[in-house]
Amino acid sequence: MNVLREITTAGTSIWLDDLSRERLAGSLALYIDQFEIRGVTTNPAIFAAAISGSDLYRDDILRLASKGYSAQAIIDELTTDDVRRACDLFAGLFRSSQGVDGRVSIEVDPALARDTDSTIREGLSLQAKVDRANLLVKVPATKEGLPAITRLIEAGVSVNVTLIFSISRYREVIDAYLQGLERRLSNGDDISKIHSVASFFVSRVDTEVDARLSKIIDQSTVAHLKGKAAVANAVLAYRLFEKEMASERWVRLAESGANLQRPLWASTGVKDPSYRPTLYVDTLIAPDTVNTMPEATLEASSALKGLSHVPIRDRYEESDSLLASLASLGIDLEEVATKLEDEGLKKFLDPWVALGESVKLAMRS
Repeated sequence: MNVLREITTAGTSIWLDDLSRERLAGSLALYIDQFEIRGVTTNPAIFAAAISGSDLYRDDILRLASKGYSAQAIIDELTTDDVRRACDLFAGLFRSSQGVDGRVSIEVDPALARDTDSTIREGLSLQAKVDRANLLVKVPATKEGLPAITRLIEAGVSVNVTLIFSISRYREVIDAYLQGLERRLSNGDDISKIHSVASFFVSRVDTEVDARLSKIIDQSTVAHLKGKAAVANAVLAYRLFEKEMASERWVRLAESGANLQRPLWASTGVKDPSYRPTLYVDTLIAPDTVNTMPEATLEASSALKGLSHVPIRDRYEESDSLLASLASLGIDLEEVATKLEDEGLKKFLDPWVALGESVKLAMRS
């Protein structure tokens, strides 16, 4: 527990990457009190697993079905109700942190990731339906999602931008956030209540890069690069964050009450069992960041004896060097990011579609 407190004190808020009715009825309140959990993130895959794998939703499914609700409408009711209840659990922390933490995220329908206008409509609908000030609406950082982010921020919706894999796309995400704030300010609206995080995905980068490194014939020349790309990529994302938050553009907005769009380290559970379970935790501790952890990563982090991490700011040069080494081997992180974005959308869409079928079956039971 002391290590979790150290991480928080160092400036990295710990959020839990999971939500279910079992958690709402039991462990979530405990995690808030004892595990330094300061927020919750969800995604379509998390909700699909929660609803399909639990009997706690059955009565509500049947009740709503009897009222003529469609399967999708039932899913909307179940997920927004869970998120609303989680928001209420975090209400005290939300107030004491002046709105920085105590946040709960819910994602727009993954089928809308390539549709700007529909994403905006659903984002506004989710904000109205949950009706809690500490909600974050998750919007994928696709090309089509970028203008949706700007317009939602302009409309007063706090946004969690998800599925960011590259530095170049992250730069566009920051710009989309700042544009939204600028437009809102020019409309004469308050920007001091708008918050945002930018979810930069980590472990999936290593999974893809390591697979490409494994295809290189002379493994003796590349073995030292495995398990390094994801952290280096994230470290350089933080460098960009620092640069942009020192710009005149940001300073003007901050003077008008704007809040930082904090980098959020997502996908922080290791995929390769040979790697330390806290690889994407103790390497990415930095001021004004968030680390959203699955339960296994949270427990592994809580079991650490102490922290001995090199500050992110001291690793910019070595991270540049590592990515340059990858590029010299023909591994293009921009191309990797495009592939991971497409795969990420599919990993959210497939379970969401399966959940719809599961709810349809439950409606007839």
